[in-house]
Amino acid sequence: MTKISKRHFNNKNLIDPERKYDLQEAITILKDATNAKFGESIDVAINLGIDGKQSEQNVRGSALLPNGSGKNMKVIVFAEGEDADAANKAGADDVGMDDLAEKIKSGYSDFELVIATPSSMKIVGQLGQILGPKGMMPNPKDGTVTKNVEDAVSNAKKGQAMFRNDKGGIIHCSIGKLSFPDQAIKENFISLIEEVKKNRPSSSKGIFIKMITLSSTMGPGLKLNES
Repeated sequence: MTKISKRHFNNKNLIDPERKYDLQEAITILKDATNAKFGESIDVAINLGIDGKQSEQNVRGSALLPNGSGKNMKVIVFAEGEDADAANKAGADDVGMDDLAEKIKSGYSDFELVIATPSSMKIVGQLGQILGPKGMMPNPKDGTVTKNVEDAVSNAKKGQAMFRNDKGGIIHCSIGKLSFPDQAIKENFISLIEEVKKNRPSSSKGIFIKMITLSSTMGPGLKLNES
């Protein structure tokens, strides 16, 4: 029989699994539940009314979090010439073309986001089998294939939530740290939800956002009121 941890038991007693909570109440409960020895993230799961197996219904994009993500994202950029200079100026952790591709083929993986200029995609395309399974393949839909690499890197460094649905039609996304002020969490949450709504595919019918759940790294998941 599976043993239930004390934390899991206590968290279950904090919430009513059948109830939907207001955003402020959910944040308060998660902060009261925290007892981890590290800075927990605050996460959102969005169940969408789409068929995640149909490519034309997939939802992918990015939301600039007004209060940052609470972490310094490691960003690499495929660019050359003036674009490479702009990426370096904006704070990219690594910039290159063929040399950067060879590093990745050799096992380099100390990065969390890949940005590329359109002209560099002929090189990045060779890395599909490496970057694809990690969800790191640059894509115009979330702004990671762009002619303006300076803004793309700057936004990522300020705090940007990249989102895409899984095959079950669910988006999982971190919107900051549980230690953030309540208002900062609310503002980041609203920014994410508004951006997801903007990316609703035209082929999606009926209710688009079916359910939203807020949780922390070690805390319970609370269903939110749609309003």
